[in-house]
Amino acid sequence: MQKDTPISRYPVPKLEDLPSDIAERINEVQEKAGFVPNVFLTLAHRPDEFRAFFAYHDALMEKDSGLSIVEREMIVVVTSSLNQCEYCVVAHGAILRIRAKDPYIADQLSINYRKANITPSQRVMLDYAIKVSFNAYEIDESDISKLYDHGFDEEDVWDIAAISAFFGMSNRLVNSTGMRPNNEFYNMGREDKK
Repeated sequence: MQKDTPISRYPVPKLEDLPSDIAERINEVQEKAGFVPNVFLTLAHRPDEFRAFFAYHDALMEKDSGLSIVEREMIVVVTSSLNQCEYCVVAHGAILRIRAKDPYIADQLSINYRKANITPSQRVMLDYAIKVSFNAYEIDESDISKLYDHGFDEEDVWDIAAISAFFGMSNRLVNSTGMRPNNEFYNMGREDKK
């Protein structure tokens, strides 16, 4: 990628011009990751929406639940792939590779999750996530029963749906802003540590 290519079609505010809570959050992310993911800078254009977006993101993605952190990232990668969201596939693909300790899983899921090296339960989880994202009006009790049969409970079903729905919204926002992924994401988690 060219370094002078804008990260978004919207203005990116300077860190020193941001409200202190947002600047602090961005600084924390930069310390942890070694760079600032473009999503933080793009969304900082609208501080109230930044706060709401990341509050819901964190509520879904960082809590203890029946879904593992790997399964949550799987939902993001597959939903984002089918929504053709380059930023989210690249960024969350990197996170998935690191959390799963698997340099191949994100590519497999983003190309065709039905052929990826995942468990039958994870495949059912992803089938449901995709249905939520693209055909929610068709959801019926048979979908829920299938999830129960694979060990998911009522709260897991909510989490699968909420993550899929949130990232469906995120994918649309990212695509409409023209947000591009940071170059740093592309190689993260690619080295096989086995």
